[in-house]
Amino acid sequence: MIYEYFLVFLGAAIPWLEIALVIPLGIVWGLSPFWVMVMAFVGNMLTVLALIIGFDKFKVWYLKRQEEKGKAHSKKNERAKRIWNRYGLPGLALLGPILIGTHIAAFIGMTLGATKKNTTFWLTISIAMWTLFFGLATAFGFDFFTKNL
Repeated sequence: MIYEYFLVFLGAAIPWLEIALVIPLGIVWGLSPFWVMVMAFVGNMLTVLALIIGFDKFKVWYLKRQEEKGKAHSKKNERAKRIWNRYGLPGLALLGPILIGTHIAAFIGMTLGATKKNTTFWLTISIAMWTLFFGLATAFGFDFFTKNL
């Protein structure tokens, strides 16, 4: 059973899967909501922190990769810039997990001038908030439907 929680950890750590998908799947799968939320939070935070810490090297690699693909401007990047212009780093961090993903939010925020400290602070709050939301909503929702059907 430990490997199932490890899969939750890995799924949350992988960009584009992240907590919005992994937490509901883990809880519906029958795992403990508490441990699913803990493992998902830690998995997502570790990779976001690694991205923030290694931002300078990652930025060079990512931009080179996007230029090679001919995708200098993607829809997610444009959406992130609109959020940034309207709400700043707090808005980008808080809306990022559901609109563009935490990793992209961290990258775009730092690309647009946010400090590593502020990015870490706001994304930690955001990931914790969304972890609680997805975990509690799924646990209570799943419990409601299984008891009332």
